[in-house]
Amino acid sequence: MQNEDSFTRRVSPLEMDSEEFRRLGYLLVDRIAGFLDSLPERGVTRGESPSDIRHALEAERTLPQHGADPGVLLDHAADLLFEHSLFNAHPRFWGYITSSPAPIGALGDLLAAAVNPNAGAWLLSPMASEIEAQTIRWIAEMVGYPTDCGGLFVSGGNMANFVCFLAARQAKAGWDVRVKGVENSRLRVYCSKETHTWIQKAADISGLGTDAIRWVPTDDELRMDVAALRRQIVSDMEAGDRPLLVVGTAGSVSTGAIDPLPEIAAICREFDVWFHVDGAYGGLAAVLPDAPDALVGLREADSLAVDPHKWLYAPLEAGCALVRHFDKLRDAFAYHPPYYHFGVEAINYFDLGPQNSRGFRALKVWLALQQVGREGYVRMISEDIRLAGEMFQRISGYPALEAFTHSLSITTFRYVPVDLDSGDEKVEAYLDQLNTELLTRLQAGGEAYVSNAVVRGRFALRACIVNFRTSLADVEALLPIVVRIGKEVDAELRPEALRSEAPQGVQ
Repeated sequence: MQNEDSFTRRVSPLEMDSEEFRRLGYLLVDRIAGFLDSLPERGVTRGESPSDIRHALEAERTLPQHGADPGVLLDHAADLLFEHSLFNAHPRFWGYITSSPAPIGALGDLLAAAVNPNAGAWLLSPMASEIEAQTIRWIAEMVGYPTDCGGLFVSGGNMANFVCFLAARQAKAGWDVRVKGVENSRLRVYCSKETHTWIQKAADISGLGTDAIRWVPTDDELRMDVAALRRQIVSDMEAGDRPLLVVGTAGSVSTGAIDPLPEIAAICREFDVWFHVDGAYGGLAAVLPDAPDALVGLREADSLAVDPHKWLYAPLEAGCALVRHFDKLRDAFAYHPPYYHFGVEAINYFDLGPQNSRGFRALKVWLALQQVGREGYVRMISEDIRLAGEMFQRISGYPALEAFTHSLSITTFRYVPVDLDSGDEKVEAYLDQLNTELLTRLQAGGEAYVSNAVVRGRFALRACIVNFRTSLADVEALLPIVVRIGKEVDAELRPEALRSEAPQGVQ
């Protein structure tokens, strides 16, 4: 049992003196620097099974009874992560819309964790709160959105869209939803069939239910059919429903398609419906001088979600919600119980979103925006788009590859054996099976990493380049790898019936 003197001279087992912290910090930074240098020579992943990972971790160990040397622990943690991870910092990682993280962002996260401000209230985080506000203004400026908007950093695209959805619900429901709720409401939300699944989660969490979603058809380029949107809104109003918001997508997850945002904005104004843009992926491309024309519509949105951990290359987590009118965001979230003693002369972020305790996510974004400036982001985003375009163009040089789509920095395609004619129902079913297995082996092999999309009902390989480390040489390497693995899979999987239908003499 500790005596009173031990409390007077308390030494916590978690404490480190400055010399030990400095020594361990230098060693860890050296290891991280070596890891980053080694990425091009590493596989993107080792393709290990869950049991492999648990074995490496010794997952069945019980909680240690006694402490251990922090240097040994940090070294072991680095070993585990460097040898048993999928590396989205790898130049050939194009699987999901998760960027290669900026090194200054990693250092920014270390600095943020050391100071550890609670960015929920200004009083608890004066400088962090002001940095977050400035960073939000800079992001709005980049995409042409009003810089006096309301906004805050959140975990990612899902949460950024949720925040905007809830702001729309409060602003456009027609009654005080926060007090009365939404039971048996006839509120309706509209989005294209290409919209990310966050919309279902938002309808669920908000109390509207997924039956409130109206899935609007798309055109040949997988963009929302605006005429169909208008018909659906009119039909719902005639049935006594209340249109609440329309979601336009600025860069769909599957193909990078951009909805006709200006036309959607006009319909929303006509029917007094909240216009939200899911720009988690493609919204930041509005910074480009030659940005797709449809992105001009971002400026007319009532709310906008963007993800700095996508095309601003910030380390996870960093999503951002922007709402045109600051008071609409506050109206959706602010409560002031008597145990809060915070003024309103400065921004208190607990008033603007669902979190009270909040980490300092903005710092890594703020640092990177200054390191490279607007011109640096224009260059990097443009290069990502050009590399995806190069991939799309080079597919035509491989008879066994079929290109599907290219939009923003996403290219979709598939492997089709040269002796099979696509279009036949049996052949198409086999091609879906073949490309599914091809993708599984490609991902496990670690030579390059792509994901999948379903394009017009067909299973496709999908490469999304949001990676400042990717070069043309990396893009050129992918297609021969896909052809090689495709041949191996086809030789194993092709049904006998399809073998017998193939033209004689074709290899």
